[in-house]
Amino acid sequence: MAIGVVGLTIGLALGGVVLLGALGFVLQRTVDTEAFRTADAVALLAAEDVLPDPLPVAGGQVRVQVVDEQGRIRAASIDADRLVPMVRPERLHRDRRQQLDVPAERVGLAGPVLVVTVPAGTADDPLTVLVARSMADVRQSTHVVRVILLVAFPLLVAVLAGVAWRVVGATLRPVEALRRGAEEITGRAGTGRLPVPASADEIHRLAVTLNGMLDRLESGRARQRAFVSDAAHELRSPLTNIRTELEVAQRLADRTDWTAVTANLLADTDRLSRLVDDLLLLARLDEAPPARGTGAVELGGLLTEVAARYPASPVRVTTPPGPLWTTGNADELRRVLANLVDNAVRHASGEVVLAAEAAPAARPTVGSGAGAYHLVTVTDDGPGIPTADRERVFDRFTRLDDGRARDDGGAGLGLAIVRELVRRAGGSITLTDAPEQHGLRVCLLLPAAPAGESPGHLVDAP
Repeated sequence: MAIGVVGLTIGLALGGVVLLGALGFVLQRTVDTEAFRTADAVALLAAEDVLPDPLPVAGGQVRVQVVDEQGRIRAASIDADRLVPMVRPERLHRDRRQQLDVPAERVGLAGPVLVVTVPAGTADDPLTVLVARSMADVRQSTHVVRVILLVAFPLLVAVLAGVAWRVVGATLRPVEALRRGAEEITGRAGTGRLPVPASADEIHRLAVTLNGMLDRLESGRARQRAFVSDAAHELRSPLTNIRTELEVAQRLADRTDWTAVTANLLADTDRLSRLVDDLLLLARLDEAPPARGTGAVELGGLLTEVAARYPASPVRVTTPPGPLWTTGNADELRRVLANLVDNAVRHASGEVVLAAEAAPAARPTVGSGAGAYHLVTVTDDGPGIPTADRERVFDRFTRLDDGRARDDGGAGLGLAIVRELVRRAGGSITLTDAPEQHGLRVCLLLPAAPAGESPGHLVDAP
């Protein structure tokens, strides 16, 4: 605010100086023009040898004389001196126009006095016209303006400073309210909202944006707290089992069946390792950009490769009639199908069917975009999932009450990982009923590779 007032003061001061300079220049130019006009008119009379005596001059602040080469006065205005020229003869140049400053006492006018000279007469009788004009009016006008500016300038600065103070204060008042609200939220380290001003301006939009950011931050903190709590709970279970096994083995001493204890410990360790790996993967998916190595992946070969991992389970693949290429990361898509097949095999009563087909008119339900998609399905004849829970099962650490979602040794992270990986691939995932049998069908919509694109990834069997 102080800087603005100082800048305003400097600007007004410069404006006043420019105004005074311009006023003085204009008034001086006006006096010069009028004096030369009068001299030219008298010179015209002298050239025609019709000089009246006295010379007609309008205004009491003008003196006119016509002098010859010897400095004698041939004609003069009624109030001009008829004996002494206004300008000494040695200062006159007979062949050009001049502007001279003359002492006021020599002319008889209030000073300062400006005298202009104009050559006149003929070659045989050269004359010079002298016109004296008082500059007192010019000085008085500039003095009055200067006094007015000196008086009005501080008042104007004070008024403008007060107006600026009120306007800037009114403008920054909502900003100060936002600052106090942010300080209160920070001080109590809890939820809160910033005050939103009623005016529909930039500060209103800023407050709305900041409140939206606070909502997202609070939602993120809530998810993080829930994630940490669930992760701690899931990690505690295998650790408790390991501790119990070791304590029992220690008490039984020689009667301990170390083969069984080792097998149990290895199972709990495997479960703990899978849980840690899943947690790390989810953390990377939340923070990292899409993985490198994205290219074209052939879905038929990918389904065959994943099904080959379950030689003892009834996993059947329905391959498409021709190659179906999708865009994505081969390792991530392989992880998606492996998770889905693991879940399907665990709960299937008879067989699990993997299939892929072209679906050019399909669009993902989340993050949809233009282009063709391929449909990949994983169908089993297990107990299925109730319709009301088919969206909830994609949340992290979600377990349903029935046996289908209670993963043996799992923590409820498999479908959450699947959804994140599918989202990164630009597709979507939905759960539906199996079409011809009691069970569940998982439908994946994956973007088709653009026509003419050369394969970037070929799925190789391990």
